[in-house]
Amino acid sequence: MKAADVKVFKTALESLRARLRGDVSTMADAALRKTRSEASGDLSSMPIHMADIGSDAFEQEFTLSLMASEEGTLEQIEHALDRIRGKTYGTCEDCNGVIAKKRLEAIPFASLCIRCAEKQEQGFGGRPRQPR
Repeated sequence: MKAADVKVFKTALESLRARLRGDVSTMADAALRKTRSEASGDLSSMPIHMADIGSDAFEQEFTLSLMASEEGTLEQIEHALDRIRGKTYGTCEDCNGVIAKKRLEAIPFASLCIRCAEKQEQGFGGRPRQPR
């Protein structure tokens, strides 16, 4: 891969990393807020309806799930940046073939070529992905 192309992908990865870090930080603040009454500033002693408590719990669980997903993407981005530093970016980690530029434009942190990614999704061949 040309150095100019790698530079473009590095910039895109760094930009995506910064945006996701901000999103995760914002979601963490939302998920960890105290209670509905504290969040809204309502300090009345009126009881809270059970449905409101359930909604709060669901919202918090959903936010935490999104955070976990984005944390996984951040790990993949860091791994892609490591591959750039190691001069292996754009090479499939499974078959050592070239990852198509179009694939990297769509998913700049892709570590597998489309063929190996499809095999992995179908459960055929390829080595299991190690958590990074």
